[in-house]
Amino acid sequence: MYSEDIDGVGSVERSGEDVYSKPVRAGKRTYFFDVKATKGNDYYLTITESKRKVEKDGHFAYDKHKIFLYKEDFEKFAEGLQEAIDYIRTNCLRDEDQAAAENGRDSFSDVNFEEL
Repeated sequence: MYSEDIDGVGSVERSGEDVYSKPVRAGKRTYFFDVKATKGNDYYLTITESKRKVEKDGHFAYDKHKIFLYKEDFEKFAEGLQEAIDYIRTNCLRDEDQAAAENGRDSFSDVNFEEL
């Protein structure tokens, strides 16, 4: 895993020791949920979105976006995330999207490559 120092502030805290990592592949993106510990054994979570792209020269590169979630914010973050997901499921998804979300798959991901 890597450590990202965006603004130089808090870089020691942000470069914590890896405790646990869970990658989640979702279509063209991979999400990394990394639990880290500071030198004082304070724990925090980094959530990284990584998306592979092709450069002009044909080489692959990765766009990465990272947020840091500290323990004092876990509960409020989880509540807000769950409310937003519930809202989308209730108000924004079509019936087939809703069924796919409940089954843990995207409705557009069923591709038979032999037909292409």
